[in-house]
Amino acid sequence: MSDEAAGGRVFFSNIGRSLEVEDEIRLVSVGVDIGSSTSHLVFSRLVLERLDNRYVVSERTIVHESEVLLTPYIENAAEDISIDAEALGRFIDSQYEQAKIDPKLIDTGALILTGVAVRRRNARAIGELFAEQTGKFVSVSAGDAMEATLAAFGSGAAARSIRESARVMNADIGGGTSKIAVCEAGEIAGMTAVDIGARIVCFDDAGRVTRIEEAGHRFAEEAELVLEVGGKPDPGGIARMVACMADRLFEVICRPTLSERTAALVRMAPLCNDRRPDAITFSGGVSEYIYGRQAQVFGDLGPELAAAILERVQAWGPRIERPDEGIRATVVGASQYTIQVSGSTIFVAPLEILPLRNVPVITPDLPLDDEVLDIERIAGAVRAALRRLDLHQGEQAVALCYRWRGSATFARLDALCRGVTAGLSTALERGLPLVLVGDGDIGGLIGIHCQEEARLP
Repeated sequence: MSDEAAGGRVFFSNIGRSLEVEDEIRLVSVGVDIGSSTSHLVFSRLVLERLDNRYVVSERTIVHESEVLLTPYIENAAEDISIDAEALGRFIDSQYEQAKIDPKLIDTGALILTGVAVRRRNARAIGELFAEQTGKFVSVSAGDAMEATLAAFGSGAAARSIRESARVMNADIGGGTSKIAVCEAGEIAGMTAVDIGARIVCFDDAGRVTRIEEAGHRFAEEAELVLEVGGKPDPGGIARMVACMADRLFEVICRPTLSERTAALVRMAPLCNDRRPDAITFSGGVSEYIYGRQAQVFGDLGPELAAAILERVQAWGPRIERPDEGIRATVVGASQYTIQVSGSTIFVAPLEILPLRNVPVITPDLPLDDEVLDIERIAGAVRAALRRLDLHQGEQAVALCYRWRGSATFARLDALCRGVTAGLSTALERGLPLVLVGDGDIGGLIGIHCQEEARLP
């Protein structure tokens, strides 16, 4: 295939070569996780092999895991808490040096801001800064769905569901939020997220409160505990608060309907919980205590929360399995599971728009199962996903990821294209490019349709 096509269209991702002639691609990838509790990096080498017209990851090798850094904050006032960008920058620089990897040699990767960290005043600016500093990234994202997905893959829950032909749940319990994913046959069958984590209240060495998140205030009120910065709360009150947290999390994990208090904490649609999983794994910082890999205390509720959760899950009944990765599950997922390349179903017009780097990714819940697609519902789902990531102002290009289902008829393609472009209209009207990423072999068809039928430039 040549570098030219009618109308300036090309159907491969690099202007210097066609991927179709390469049977194997080797990449250096990095995953960066800036969380509410901890921050860390993982460097990986990936081998992609061509399978028909698609490339799949055939080999993943971790070449360097960073130490785990407690995410540094600058606290100017109780209501103005920012991430310390300078301290994080020094940490990331040092990890590149230890890994002996030049940032310029990074081929791809993902930087994610997770949990409560994304709500900090300078969170997105930090993400964009580090994306520029640390290489070529496929995404800078903080979506709950992406976090749950990456943790499910990084923990090995998705692979276990294939290996054991089982329904496997992974609960990723971090500092500010918990993400739950249910895996079947290697796919995510359901996921949700809830404002429960070990660092919704933080303490100094003397046991005095240093920081309280919004969820911390909620649980303190439920436990009838007086909680204020500088105060030294009653241990019995803390125990009641942790019990409330574990009860709410357990309700999200296994109950088909949620109480009003629990529903107020849920950040996504709840799980259907129609049947119990065969096995459950835990990842995230709290998992280190659940599996006895960590005994040190970090001025939070981690040990107490782990014990309370373990007690409830043991009584529930699913097998408790050990994950491939615990605290590093999300960052391993970001480093190793964000790569998929298609060699013949890519549409680029105009060619000069490439390369695009550090583009935020959204994965809206598009209603694509019906034979007749609803344009307005598709547009609404796109707008909702943009709002979740504070991208609805249309100030930057956004990549929209979709899972294509059903036949690729003209009417269905037309509805998808018109719904997506309506949902992204604010950005498109500013001249920003339309970036669509799908899991089906219809990229070329959609690109042509958007240009020829929807009249996009």
